[in-house]
Amino acid sequence: MDQQLLIIVVLGVVSLGAVAFAMMAPTKKDKTKKRLTSIDKTSAIRRVGGGQAPSEAVAKERRRKLSETLSQLEDQAKQNKKKRRVSLSQMLEQAGLTITPKQFYVGSFVAAMVFGFVGLISGQQLWVSALLLLVGGIGMPRWLINFFRDRRQKKFTHEFSNAIDVIVRGVKSGLPVNECLQIISREAPVPVNEEFHMLTEGIRVGMTLEHSLDRMYKRMPLQEVRFFSIVLLIQQKTGGNLAEALSNLATVLRNRKLMAGKIKALSAEAKASAMIIGSLPFLVMGAVKLSSPEYLDPLFITRTGNFILLGAGLWMATGIFVMRKMIQIKV
Repeated sequence: MDQQLLIIVVLGVVSLGAVAFAMMAPTKKDKTKKRLTSIDKTSAIRRVGGGQAPSEAVAKERRRKLSETLSQLEDQAKQNKKKRRVSLSQMLEQAGLTITPKQFYVGSFVAAMVFGFVGLISGQQLWVSALLLLVGGIGMPRWLINFFRDRRQKKFTHEFSNAIDVIVRGVKSGLPVNECLQIISREAPVPVNEEFHMLTEGIRVGMTLEHSLDRMYKRMPLQEVRFFSIVLLIQQKTGGNLAEALSNLATVLRNRKLMAGKIKALSAEAKASAMIIGSLPFLVMGAVKLSSPEYLDPLFITRTGNFILLGAGLWMATGIFVMRKMIQIKV
């Protein structure tokens, strides 16, 4: 009887404890509210103490790296502007010529001798022959280098946006960037394939991407190449969607090329006017020489006439230079 009573008392105490626990335990809704309250308190403490969420910290770190990369690129661009003087070997490399500076000087000497000999055998005065000598030795070779360099840069600019599209499609299909660069070096037209071939060869022998792109910019000093270098270097250091960035760059380059074409069409009239005005004195002089051969002789025989011709030539050259600068618009 005592044992039964003890068991009944124990069961009653356990039952009362269970009922009390059930009544005092918080509901699921109360737990949710308590959890949200604790999260809000933690966020408030982080905001007050300067703490940030992990995603915000990652974004801030990426912005910091991006700012550092852009500042480094700006410093490098300023250094390149200070070192603006281009050596003869760099000019030959930019023009795509395989000759050495020594061969260039030998060719310039031969051209100077040919021009001077033509002036002597044609019966020109000594100062005219000396002027022809300078034109053949200094002016003509430098003009040819600039002509070949400008032509090569125009070909590169025309095909560069298509090469970027190849990289975009390759990256989207899962190919690494180096493999895309090698595809361009094999299949792109000249001179794009030559520049990308030297870029990939530099990376293959152990050069960094930044150094290889800097060498590419020195061989092809164009703003398009500088933009391409900035996009690749920023993606390498900070990450991001390379395909989207290069796709936007290709669109920008095509818009620049379209704008350059519009500017060329709009400035064609001014260029034609400048050519007509510049050639008008020579045409008038030729007509006067044909109609009255002795009328202009004092300009070439007397010292005063020579000074007049020299002053007129300098004044005309100044006008042509000013008109050329006015109609030259860089995009």
